[in-house]
Amino acid sequence: MQHSQQGSEGMRLHALPIGQWATVRRVLPGAGGEDDALMLRLLEIGFVPGEPVRIMASAGFGRDPLAVRVGHTTFALRRHEADRICVTPGVADAH
Repeated sequence: MQHSQQGSEGMRLHALPIGQWATVRRVLPGAGGEDDALMLRLLEIGFVPGEPVRIMASAGFGRDPLAVRVGHTTFALRRHEADRICVTPGVADAH
């Protein structure tokens, strides 16, 4: 099942324009509960609600990886990983 770029969960990280800041809303579990290891990994590396995030660079339209900054750290994520992260454009006042 394909996820929409924006819906009731908010915008997906992979759809955020390069350089625009956003705030993490939540990390989605895998369909049917599988792939919870990925959800846990994303949370452990800092994709937690309220954290500022932005895409720093992309390998090209529709290609992996994405260079993503969360907090003060930059990570390489695949698009399917970034699709699991829901964001709200703009940075929360706390940051």
